[in-house]
Amino acid sequence: MPGHMKTKTGQVVSDKMEKTIVVAVETLVEHPLYKKRMRRTKKFQAHDETNQAHVGDVVRIGETRPISKHKSWRLLDIIRPSSEL
Repeated sequence: MPGHMKTKTGQVVSDKMEKTIVVAVETLVEHPLYKKRMRRTKKFQAHDETNQAHVGDVVRIGETRPISKHKSWRLLDIIRPSSEL
């Protein structure tokens, strides 16, 4: 893992594609005027070479070179499998 690779942690929401997972990453942002914290969710497509991640798993993804039109992230590791929830 290179030193300046961006990483994100999220939950797998789809594993229906071959060698690709969709990871939902949740962040908290503060409203500029009302100062209330809001939950924002963004989905990233990540490369999963061995198809080891499944829906519900909490995973870490890392930035990489573009693999396809929508994939610029790859699976680094599975933090918590969905069977432990």
